[in-house]
Amino acid sequence: MNLNDEAATLAMGAKLAGLLKAGDVITMTGDLGAGKTTLVRGLLHALGHDGEVPSPSFAIVQPYEDLDPPVWHADLYRVESASELAELGLDSLADSVLVVEWPERAGYDAWPDALRLSLEITGPRRRRLTAQVPAAWEGRWPPR
Repeated sequence: MNLNDEAATLAMGAKLAGLLKAGDVITMTGDLGAGKTTLVRGLLHALGHDGEVPSPSFAIVQPYEDLDPPVWHADLYRVESASELAELGLDSLADSVLVVEWPERAGYDAWPDALRLSLEITGPRRRRLTAQVPAAWEGRWPPR
């Protein structure tokens, strides 16, 4: 699906928020500047977060535990090996939603039931969003 500008990317994040259940994992791939954090920003604001949503590139994981369901936003860009992930505690979030940017740093099999989103830059403001939809998301994706 095509996202024509930043507002469309934020709106897609808001639609995605309405589909979430505790235990869900969403992974997002795409080049730097493709809109991954913008999509997360739309999702978090739709769930009621009214503050800033910085990219967690340096913190690596940013929890939003006051939301329902709680959301953990991870950016694995600076992770150098999958062995570093054990320290992050991302494997024990059954009551939360996990959103992971740069999931390839953890290995493709890290989250087998994840909704896998990919953002591709197709113009100065345009993005193409594609998804690999696991059984856990059938009937929920695509958002309407």
